[in-house]
Amino acid sequence: MATQPLPNKPKRGQNKPQIVEKPTTKDWVKPQAIAIPKEGYFQLEKGRYGPVFPQTPACYGFSVVGKVKPGREQAIRDYGKNIEEAVKADPSVLAPLKLHYLRWVLFDVGSGLHFMYQGIFDTDFDKYIEDAIEIFNQSGITTVFTNLEGWPSDWRTNVPAVAKFFREHQFPSFLEYGEYPFVSADEVKKALTLKAAFSSMLDQMQ
Repeated sequence: MATQPLPNKPKRGQNKPQIVEKPTTKDWVKPQAIAIPKEGYFQLEKGRYGPVFPQTPACYGFSVVGKVKPGREQAIRDYGKNIEEAVKADPSVLAPLKLHYLRWVLFDVGSGLHFMYQGIFDTDFDKYIEDAIEIFNQSGITTVFTNLEGWPSDWRTNVPAVAKFFREHQFPSFLEYGEYPFVSADEVKKALTLKAAFSSMLDQMQ
């Protein structure tokens, strides 16, 4: 379940690996698609806990897959309800994560029950993990990942161990598409707020 190893440095006489440039045009009116190399990045750049995964037209994100501990399926489903209730009680509880979307999936293809956590967000991979742990520590909420095999028992105080788990269980996408590329969640909300203000103003002018 580990991510792909970093490419080996070419030996003398061998062709150097081709460097694929990541997109730099951040024009939200032009939909963009981008194919991502197998490693999950275009060129190696070290972050705090490993390679930096790039921002794409769909912003940042990851797909983490882990095996569920025996008998924990209902606990995971219950945890989804806990998040629903937490957001109802405080709509800003997950705000530091700068999320666009979360999608949780339970599945079994013959090798036992697995859990997939897919997220799209505006911060980088490592900051998302740091912010998530801080939220859990401040709120007292227990993360759903405690129901997965290999999750570090000292996760509340051991950020590098959590980052290691996420990276080892991360499956980088090889294609990402944005209908309105590189637009942040805050920009979307500002645009909708402005739209609502204009609609209200036009209604008053009639």
